Amino acid sequence: MIDHVSVPVRDLALSAAFYDAVLAPLLLRRLVERPATVGFGKAYPEFWLNLRPGLPAAPADTGAHVCLRAPDVAAVEAFHTAALHHGGRSDGAPGPRQAAMTEYFGAFIRDPDGNKIEAVTFPRPSA
Repeated sequence: MIDHVSVPVRDLALSAAFYDAVLAPLLLRRLVERPATVGFGKAYPEFWLNLRPGLPAAPADTGAHVCLRAPDVAAVEAFHTAALHHGGRSDGAPGPRQAAMTEYFGAFIRDPDGNKIEAVTFPRPSA
């Protein structure tokens, strides 16, 4: 249903380097670079950074929430760790969670601009 999403960033080079590290565990890589935008994806750009140099950082309790699928629990944990090591902050440590219709394993981070990004996977229930 959704083809791609984009988030605003104040420093495109800084944010592109941040997302190179954070998105790698989710198997997303930098595919497109233009003067005011960078696109990440697997086969085509699904996640875009758009330069907005005058934009203030998103306050901690507001802003958009983007959730990206991870291949497994280890990828969710690596996503969270990479964010913390590259200038992001935790907005929810990796762990099991209960959604409206199913259980999942996820982690939430805030990027250097305050955008809230989640990585999620749906492990199979233990037998």
